[in-house]
Amino acid sequence: MILDVPEATIDWRAKGFWQPEGEVSVRDFVAAKHTLFDGSFTWPLMVVRDSAVRANIATMADYARRHGFSFAPHAKTSMAPSLLEAQLEAGAWAQTAATANQALVLRRLGVPRVLIANEVLDPTALRWLAAESRKGWEVYVQVDSVRGAEAAGDLPVLIEVGHANGRTGCRTVADVVAVAEKARHPVGVTAYEGGLNSAEEVDAFLATQVEAVKAIADRLPAEVIVSAGGSAWFDRVVAALEGQWLPGHTIRAVLRSGASVTHDEGLYQEKTPFNRVAEGSLTAALEIHAQVLSTPEPGLAIVGMGRRDVPFDNGLPTTSAGEVVQLNDHHAYVRSTSLAVGDLVRFGLSHPCTAFDKWRYIPVADDDDVVVDVLHTYF
Repeated sequence: MILDVPEATIDWRAKGFWQPEGEVSVRDFVAAKHTLFDGSFTWPLMVVRDSAVRANIATMADYARRHGFSFAPHAKTSMAPSLLEAQLEAGAWAQTAATANQALVLRRLGVPRVLIANEVLDPTALRWLAAESRKGWEVYVQVDSVRGAEAAGDLPVLIEVGHANGRTGCRTVADVVAVAEKARHPVGVTAYEGGLNSAEEVDAFLATQVEAVKAIADRLPAEVIVSAGGSAWFDRVVAALEGQWLPGHTIRAVLRSGASVTHDEGLYQEKTPFNRVAEGSLTAALEIHAQVLSTPEPGLAIVGMGRRDVPFDNGLPTTSAGEVVQLNDHHAYVRSTSLAVGDLVRFGLSHPCTAFDKWRYIPVADDDDVVVDVLHTYF
């Protein structure tokens, strides 16, 4: 074990698990070799497929190494220690957090190096981060304003470049320079390109990031961190940032792709860079099983699965049994002529980053439906 993960127990509070009496440790539950369909679970139930997630972790680790990149996957996708540990064991250089609270979780789990991919302005959180940094924890914060740079104090900072109509980030190279002038400990430049729609837009944006690095090179240390990479354009990130292109400095290029750990059957199935570059493939590792509750009219099945259970912000769940056309809190409307009341249906999911937070415990099953692990999420 790399991480220090507290022992978890499953009881009546664990959605999807059928444990009406008493409690059982995750270790003992896994040792019992339950299967998904032996009565140990109820529906709906989200499942992670072990073979797929292991293959995805290996694929991204190999891809990063092949191109000389460090990998710091976004922990916010799963916040599941078992998956974070598997990524570290595969060679991940760091984990990326979205909030100070997530950074606290990662610190308590024992993740040795963390990037916080947002500006931290809360003085309580900043004091804690500074104290942990002085103890030797390697933590980096992201800034895109003079106020953020000043608030960060002696913490190492990555100055963020953004793009028009995007979210955070300095909009111009001049803004990056102004922030760098106020930062006590700038160590590099970071960016997020995932909101852009074309390779041409991404390439132009990443060229601005490179320009920004060069513009503040005299303020940066010998090793410069240059970070980017959602799960939709990491091939363009590699093309733009690969190699040693800053004279007098060593570039540590860092990918942060998080959704790749489980991939999906929607958003990233369509957008994965491996559709463009023949350097690997990713397999959807998430699925949900739910039961048909009603067929109230011809061609319509109501399934016991809804917004409390599945992501819906970037595409609805999919199934070979029909088409999901609408979700309520606990119901899915499926257009189908083949489903009957009581049928158990498998659904694929889109956008894993908004799937894990809906489940505290998630069984990991092998290809024979035997439970080989249980993920415990920390949202």
